[in-house]
Parts: sequence; C-alpha cells; structure tokens
Amino acid sequence: MTSNNRTTHIRLTSHPEPGAGVGRFPLVWGASSASARGPIIGSVTNPADRNVIGAYGGAYALYRALAVSAGALNPLARPDLTNTDPVVAIGPHPQWCGPGTIVSLDPWGHQAGQLFRDEIAGGTDIRPTIAITKARLNLPELNHALEAGRLKPDGDVVHANGDVAVTKIAIDPVWHLPGVAARFGTSETQLRRTLFEQTGGMFPELVTRPDMSVFLPPIGGTTVYIMGDATKLGKPRTRIACRVHDECNGSDVFGSDICTCRPYLIHGIEECAREAQQGGVGIIAYNRKEGRALGEVTKFLVYNARKRQEGGDQAATYFERTECVAGVQDARFQQLMPDVLHWLGITRIDRFMSMSNMKHDAIVSSGIDIGERVAIPDELIPPDASVEMEAKKAAGYYAPQGTPSADALKETVGRPLEKY
Repeated sequence: MTSNNRTTHIRLTSHPEPGAGVGRFPLVWGASSASARGPIIGSVTNPADRNVIGAYGGAYALYRALAVSAGALNPLARPDLTNTDPVVAIGPHPQWCGPGTIVSLDPWGHQAGQLFRDEIAGGTDIRPTIAITKARLNLPELNHALEAGRLKPDGDVVHANGDVAVTKIAIDPVWHLPGVAARFGTSETQLRRTLFEQTGGMFPELVTRPDMSVFLPPIGGTTVYIMGDATKLGKPRTRIACRVHDECNGSDVFGSDICTCRPYLIHGIEECAREAQQGGVGIIAYNRKEGRALGEVTKFLVYNARKRQEGGDQAATYFERTECVAGVQDARFQQLMPDVLHWLGITRIDRFMSMSNMKHDAIVSSGIDIGERVAIPDELIPPDASVEMEAKKAAGYYAPQGTPSADALKETVGRPLEKY
C-alpha cells in the first residue's frame, strides 16, 4: 500500500464534527420505510459519514484491522455489491415498524445495497448487515433418519442423498440502544455506561455521543436456516416449526457428549424438514452465544469444577458450579432473541423444539404464540448428558413427564474427570 491509502493523523470520533454522519444521515428507528429510517453507516473508510457507534462486521472488524496492519488490505477498499442481492425476498413485515418490536438487528439490512443504491453510487460506504443465500445441509444423522424411515426424500426439501435444501441467512447485530435498554428494564444512560465500563472503555462514544443511538457490538450474530418456501413467512395460515439454538461448538461441531446440543439441533432440523414437506416452513435460528454467553474458556472451567467436586458430576449442583466460576448461572438473557422471529414475520410457532423456559417465555411475552412444545426424545440424549438434562428439568425446563424428584437428581452422579 502507498501512503495515500493511510491517514496521517488519528481521527477521534468521541465528539461530533461539523457535518458529520448523524446530521447528514439521521436515523429514525422503527420508521415505516427504509428511506424514512435512514441507512446504517458503520464504515471506517469515511468516518465523517458514520452515524452509529462501532463498525461493520462486529467482531470481524478486528480481523480487518489485522489485515490492514499486515498490508494485505487497503483500508479504503469498499465492497463491490454486484450480484450480492438476496436470493429470496424477506419482508417487509408489519413487525418492522414501530420502535420497540425489533431492537437488535436492522430489519432493512439485507436490502441496503438496493434501497440506498443512489447514496452508494454517490460515494457513501453503506454495507448490508444481513445476507441471504441458498444452500444444502448434509449431516450424517439425516442419512440415518432416512435409513430409519423417519425422513423420506421428496426431491425438493429432502433429497435422496440426505441433503436438506435451505435458505440461509446471516445476520450481524445492530442494537438500538434505547430499545435494548427498555428490554432489560434499565435506562439508556445506565446501559451506555455499563457497556462502556465492561468493555474496558473500548467505545467512548457510548458515553460521549448521545446523538448516536445505534451500536454495532463486536459480538457474534445469528444464522437462520429456513426449510420450505420462505415467501410463506408472515402469512397467517403457514404452519411454523422452529428451533432456536444457542451455539455449543464442542457438541454442535465435534460431537462432545456432555450435553444435548447437537442431538437437539439435529432433532430440530428433522422436525423442520418434515414440516416443510407438509407445506409449512421450518426455521432454525442459530445464535452465537457459546457457553451460555459466558464463553468457551469459562464453560471448560465449569466442566472441570463439576467433575472434580465431591461426589462427581450431579444435577443438584449443575447450575451452582457455573455460578461459582462465572458469577452467574446464565448470561444469555433471551430478551433480544425473539427479534429475528419478528423480522421473519412470525406471529405463531406451531411446533417449538425447545425445553427452555427462558426461550419460551421470551417469545410468548414478545407477542408470538407457541402451540406445541417438543422435548428431545429420550433415545437421543447421550448418557453423559443426563446430568444436564435432569438439572434443567429441575430448574423449570419443559418436560412432558414433569419435574424430576429430589431422589432422581441424586441418582445423576457423573463419572470422575479421569474418565475423559
């Protein structure tokens, strides 16, 4: 790169500049159209245009910085959005309008390249925060389901080789700070200060720029997998099967048997595929919230604490061991989770593949009805995951057979760490 590609001074964004992006591109969250709402501009190629706190790409903005530092990326490079438009139309849906229904993603984020084409052509660096494509899922368990007769190929949703056709949607988080604060029952001022302090002062604009009400947090986003005709979403008579799944890399990818995450995910995909074959739509919403949003390091520390405690791993102390290490039992707090369902236009879920009381309550309290709750079949629970399952049932998770007794919890003593 030449020196022309790099600025010669540091530009601070802690205080507004004359003619800055907030004035040129004001945001009206919850407006009835994209033009009335305004574009989300988190670009660093022209800081004066920015009207949000943070940068495009969330956590990946840091990798972009490394690429620039290594000389591999021109810091002024802008994406060519030719042929990147969504392959399936999503929305608009009534839930997109109004300030409080969707507060953690940009409802118009997948259409940014289309809706603000003139501004982009004029030199404004506006980028999508949502991308929509098509793909096929190929998982060995789905082949087993075909062999067992639980799934049957139809050539459309489920193919003869076990592939499942999906519409795949990647969503970066976009937080409307006043709306997020309201969801958590706090003030915007307190939320901003806490975010600033708990990130080590990473984003001073949180406390110095009240004129910027939108934040692009450096966290993982959500991937949605839709089985069936996505254009049926939002139509009242469309049956919906849904699994909202929080990331568990050890189980989801590598098959670790200490929890039920991958088995439940596969079960959800099966149920969604069957619903799609019957004319409905199946939805998997996969959220990056590793280790109950406490992180994988914390999760592994908790594993050690659970297995090394006196008496071994047991359901009675399952949550207590997490709290001892992390200070809290669960940091996922599902208040923001229903936003993606509202974005899809969903008003009712006919079959909800989850036993989580937190997920269920968050969805229902957001105004989405849930018909049937579907628990994971007992035969899909790995032997070493029985401790987790019994602990969750005792904590209030949905179970068709009811909450386990105290004697049942005492019988879930696990094997010592040396067995692993």
